[in-house]
Amino acid sequence: MQRIILIFFLLIYSFVCLSQNIRIIDASTKKSIEDVYLYTKKTSTTSTNKGEANLSSFSKDAIIVFQHPSFQNLHLTYEKIAENNFIVELSPQLFKINEVTIAANKWEQNPNEVPVSLIQIDNRAIRNSEVSSSADLLKESGQVFIQKSQMGGGSPMIRGFAANRVLIVLDGVRLNNAIYRSGNLQNLLNIDPNSLESAEVVLGPGSVIYGSDAIGGVMDFHTIKPKLSTDSSLNFQFNYKTKYASANHELGLHTQYFVGNHKWSYAGNISHSDYSDLKMGQKGTNQYNRNEYVIRKNDEDQIIKNSDPYEQEGSKFEQLNVIQKLRYKVSENTELQYNFLYSTTSDIPRYDRLIQYSGDELKYAEWYYGPQKLQFHSLNITNRRANTIFDSFKLISAYQNYKESRHSRKLNSDNISKRFENLDIFSTNIDFNKKLNEKFELFYGVEYLYNYLNSSAHSTDIASSISSPLASRYPDNSSYTSLASYTNIKWKFNDRWTINGGLRYSQIWLKSKLDTEFYDFPFDNLNLNTGALNGSIGATLQTNNDYILKLNATTGFRAPNIDDIGKVFDSEPGKVVVPNKNLKPEYAYNFDFSISKNITPDIFIDVNGFYSILKDAMVRRDFSFNGQTSLMYDDVESRVQAIVNDDKATIYGFSLKANAQLTSNLLLNAYYNRSKGEYKDGSPVRHVPPTFAYMTLNYKSKKLKSNLSVEYNGEISNKDLANSEQDKPHLYAKDRNGLPYSPEWVCVNLNNSYQFRDRIILGFSIENIFDKAYRPYSSGISAPGRNFILSLSFEIK
Repeated sequence: MQRIILIFFLLIYSFVCLSQNIRIIDASTKKSIEDVYLYTKKTSTTSTNKGEANLSSFSKDAIIVFQHPSFQNLHLTYEKIAENNFIVELSPQLFKINEVTIAANKWEQNPNEVPVSLIQIDNRAIRNSEVSSSADLLKESGQVFIQKSQMGGGSPMIRGFAANRVLIVLDGVRLNNAIYRSGNLQNLLNIDPNSLESAEVVLGPGSVIYGSDAIGGVMDFHTIKPKLSTDSSLNFQFNYKTKYASANHELGLHTQYFVGNHKWSYAGNISHSDYSDLKMGQKGTNQYNRNEYVIRKNDEDQIIKNSDPYEQEGSKFEQLNVIQKLRYKVSENTELQYNFLYSTTSDIPRYDRLIQYSGDELKYAEWYYGPQKLQFHSLNITNRRANTIFDSFKLISAYQNYKESRHSRKLNSDNISKRFENLDIFSTNIDFNKKLNEKFELFYGVEYLYNYLNSSAHSTDIASSISSPLASRYPDNSSYTSLASYTNIKWKFNDRWTINGGLRYSQIWLKSKLDTEFYDFPFDNLNLNTGALNGSIGATLQTNNDYILKLNATTGFRAPNIDDIGKVFDSEPGKVVVPNKNLKPEYAYNFDFSISKNITPDIFIDVNGFYSILKDAMVRRDFSFNGQTSLMYDDVESRVQAIVNDDKATIYGFSLKANAQLTSNLLLNAYYNRSKGEYKDGSPVRHVPPTFAYMTLNYKSKKLKSNLSVEYNGEISNKDLANSEQDKPHLYAKDRNGLPYSPEWVCVNLNNSYQFRDRIILGFSIENIFDKAYRPYSSGISAPGRNFILSLSFEIK
C-alpha cells in the first residue's frame, strides 16, 4: 500500500512539473523577460510578454537551455527550477555577442559576420534614458555628434557627413525626401524616442542596400511592434510615463499599450510634450546671452531688454506623436502588419535667425517654422515559406505626406513671407533572402520611390491682412522618381572568415517646371535623368584568440534632389542660391578597418578607423544668373550662388570604445571620436565635428540604477572653422582676436531611477550639474543649463 501511495504522489509531482508554468525575470531588476528561447534537443518554446513559459512539452529528465541576446545563457534541470519555485532569473550580458543586426542588410545577422561598423541601441537603453528627442538618444551612444539650430530638432553628424548625406530609415521606410537640404536638418523630430524598441546606426556608406543619401551612414529606427502571445489567451499591457524638466519646463506625457493573442495584436503609442523657452548655463562665457528680443506692441516692433539673459526667448514649442499598429498572423509562414504614424508640432521658432543682427539691431522680428507634419502609412507582408527562389521575403509599401513651412518678417517690416511645402511620397521595397548552402547566403531586392511636391508662397501685410504672391522656395508640381535593384552575398568561408560583397544600380528621374513670374530664368525646365552603380566588398575574421577584425571597402552616392537642383532661397545674409540644371550625383569611396576584443571576460575594447573620399561634391559656389552676379531677393540685394559639382573632399578619422565591468554593480563605458576633413583647396569640411568623447559610469542594484556621464567637446579654432561657418559669427563665441570659434567644453550629468514594487519607476536626474554655458559646434541655440528632471512611469500587464 505504501508503495502505491508513493507511486501516486510521484505521478502527481511529475504531472505538476510537466504542466508547470514558469516565470523568467531579470536577475537585477526582477522584471519579466519576454522572447526568451527555451530548448532541449527535442523541443522548444518562447516566453510570453509576461515572461511566462509552459514546460508541459519538455521531458522531466532534460536539461533546459534559456537563451536571450541580452542575457547570459542558463542551463537548468527540472529539479533546480522547482527548487526556485518555478522562477528563473537571467543575468544581463555585458557584451551582447549573440545580438543581431538588421540595419546591415535588412535581415537579422550576427554583427560579427558583417564588415560594417555599427552602433546598436537596445530597448533597455531607451527605457533608461530621459532624452526628449531621437537626436539626443543618438548622442547618448557616444559616437554621433548632434547639432541644433533651435530647440526643436537635432541634426546628426556621422563621420563628417550630415543632413542629406546621411539616411534616416523608420520601420524599413526611408524618410529622406526630395527636399532634404544640405544644411543642417531637424527632421528627427518626427521620431518619438518613447515609441522606439531599438535603433541602429551603420557607420559609413550604406548605398548598396539603401540607395541615395547613405554616404555618411544610415540611422535605422524600429518602433514598437505588436506582440503575439504563445496561446489563444488575450494579453494586455499598458505603460505610462510622465516627465518634467526644469531648464525648459518640459512636460511630457507618454502612453503605450498592447493587446492581442496568438493570431492578432494591436499596439499604440501616444506622446505629447510641451516646452517653454530654454534656459542656458550661467557659468563661463556670457557671449551666448540673449540680452534683447523683439515684441510687437501697438502695431510696431520694439526691441526690449531681456529680464533674464540666460533664458533663450523665442525657443518654445510643443509636439504630438501618435503610432498605431495592427499585426495579423495569416499562417505559420505569413504575417501582415499595418503601421500608422502621425507627428505634428506647433510653430517652431528658428532661434539661430532670431539672434542674428543687421548692424546694431536684431535683423528679424519673426522667423519660425510652421507646424512640421508627417503622416505615415505602411503595409508590411512577411513570408517565410521557402522555395527555390527565396527562403523568405518582406514587402513594405508606404505612403507619406509631409508638410513644412517657413515664415519670416524683418524688423519694422509689415510684410511677413510665408513659404509652404507639401510632399506626397510613395515607396515600395521588396527584399529577399536565400540560403544557397551552408556557406553562401544571398540577399537581393528592388526599390521604387516617387516624390511629388507642391510648393507655394505668399506675402501678408500684418496690418491689413492682405496677401500678395511671392516666389515659392521650389518649383511647384515637381517630381522625383527612383528605381533600383541590389544584390548582396555572404560567404561563410569557414568558422573564422566571412566575406560580404554587393552591387546596386539606381536610376533617378527629376522633373520641374520653373515659374518665370518673379525671376527671368535662362531655362524653363529642370529635367534630370541619371544613374548610379555602387558596390561593396568586406571581410570579417574571428581569430582563435578572440579578436574580431573587420575590413570594408564600399562606395556611396547622392543623386541631386529638388532642393539641390531647383531651389531659390537665402542661404545666409546677402547671398541667394538659384537653380542649376547641370548637377550630377556625387560619390563617396570609403575604406574602414576595425579590431575588437574581449581583453578579459569583463573588459571589451573596439578600435575603428576610416578614410573617405567625396568626389564631384555638390557644394555652394558663386554663380551668375543671366550674366548677373547679384539679384534682389526679399527686397535685399544678394550675391548669386548655386549648388555645383565643383569639389573633392577627404575625410578621415578614428574612434575608440571601451567597456569594463568594474564590479558586479559597476559598469564603465568610454567613447572617443576624432576626425578631420578638408576640400581640395585645404579648407575645412563643414560637417566634421570637433573631437568629442563620452564616458558613463553605471551603477545597478536590485532597485536603484544610477548613471554618471561626462561629455567632452574639443575646440575648433577660427582657422579650422569651415568657410560657411565663418560667415555666421553670431552663432559662435569670439576668441582673443575677436574672431568666431567653437570653444572646448565639458558637461557632467547624473541620471537615477528607483523601482518601487515591480512596475513603478521614479526617475530623478540632473543634467549639466555645474551649470556650464556652452553651445555645441555649428548650433544656433545654447545647451540647457543645470536641468532637474523628474519622471514617473508604471506598467500594467
